Amino acid sequence: MTPISDLLNPESNSALYTATVLNLYLDLPDTPLRASLQDHRLAQRMFETGVSISVVEAALLLATVRRLCRPADVPPLPRVRSLAYFQPVIEELQANPVPVGYLGYLRLKLRNLVDNADPAKVQKSTFSGDR
Repeated sequence: MTPISDLLNPESNSALYTATVLNLYLDLPDTPLRASLQDHRLAQRMFETGVSISVVEAALLLATVRRLCRPADVPPLPRVRSLAYFQPVIEELQANPVPVGYLGYLRLKLRNLVDNADPAKVQKSTFSGDR
């Protein structure tokens, strides 16, 4: 019988891991309202290859902060259409892990950027065609 602690740990439970990754992804600005089948498959592949939730979250946050910190005079980037967009940053952080405490810094930085940004630039739109 599987211990309850394993069922509640995303690192040892495939369905919980996948749901956690997809929720982190979908909660970001400029991402779809729903995950695609390819997003589900990629999250499952991440679980199978042992990518930690903390690496995934740090990569999602770091890439999003980078997107939002672009100079105001450059054209806007298109919306993120897939979890695969973040794959290079995940690989970057697997090769060069972030220091302890950096994940908290990224969470705060993103919150400040979103709170101080033009709402039309960072909110999800029900008219975006992401459904």
